[in-house]
Amino acid sequence: MSHTSTATLNIRDPDAVIAALIAGTRANLQAACRKGSVDVIHPPGELIAIGDLHDNPRHMARVLDLAAIDPPASAPGEFAAHLLLHELIHPDELEMEGLDFSYRGLVRAAAAKAAFPEHVHTLLANHELAQIAGAGILKNGMNVVKAFNAGVNHLFGPRATDVTRAINDFIRSMPLAVRWVGGCTDGRDVLCAHSVPGPDLIDRFDTTVLDRVWNEDDTTPRRGSAHLMVWGRDHSDESLGTLGDAWNVGLFILGHEKAEHGVLPVGSRGIVLNTDHDNAVYVPLDLSTPVDQSAVWSRARKLFE
Repeated sequence: MSHTSTATLNIRDPDAVIAALIAGTRANLQAACRKGSVDVIHPPGELIAIGDLHDNPRHMARVLDLAAIDPPASAPGEFAAHLLLHELIHPDELEMEGLDFSYRGLVRAAAAKAAFPEHVHTLLANHELAQIAGAGILKNGMNVVKAFNAGVNHLFGPRATDVTRAINDFIRSMPLAVRWVGGCTDGRDVLCAHSVPGPDLIDRFDTTVLDRVWNEDDTTPRRGSAHLMVWGRDHSDESLGTLGDAWNVGLFILGHEKAEHGVLPVGSRGIVLNTDHDNAVYVPLDLSTPVDQSAVWSRARKLFE
């Protein structure tokens, strides 16, 4: 398989940006691995599990390289690993005051998904959901949604509306999770997601959302199932057990919460990864070898040694 490296995309050309986003949207919805709101993966192969990226171009380039997504995979028999990508936008610090250019992470993710539709998995996260909803998230006193819009408007001027529409369509096409069938040592599946509902709101969560394509009703704050899933925090063994029983899942690999050292156990059924800061990690997992929480912990690697 060969493709144009995402690093060569002209991310200032509105036509190239829109084309990449449209191709990524189509790949999200039409990939053979997509079932409802889940990408389903099976052995053999490798999974590169990561946490939040928050528009860190160097870190994103590194994980694309680890998965053989960038540079282009063109050698006969060369294999791209399965790669999780989520929480791509809204950095802690801006390159220009009031302007957020993190749309570029979405564009590169879309291009990677289009090139490797069965291996790149662009998961919905709370910041992407907030962006399409226009919800105000503050980071360091800055409204990141407004800063993102200002960055798109600054770069694309009269084409900003078209670019924004393509961005929003790409976000709406994202799956909520990746299911590694039989990936847990107890015989059940491993579920990779940005997050899952916390104990405080799990009673109003529709567990069947994974079996269907999530919709606008699912984005309603504190009630919609997509919203509850990507914003969930403070997970307990009981709440993860409830979801695990409903979904046949024995282990959850998540992001969203802070992991100071890049990896953090959550009870006995979950593990949180961060890939956006100085202690960023990734976890390479052989899909032919089932794992438990301790195995994922032990296989975590620093993104940059």
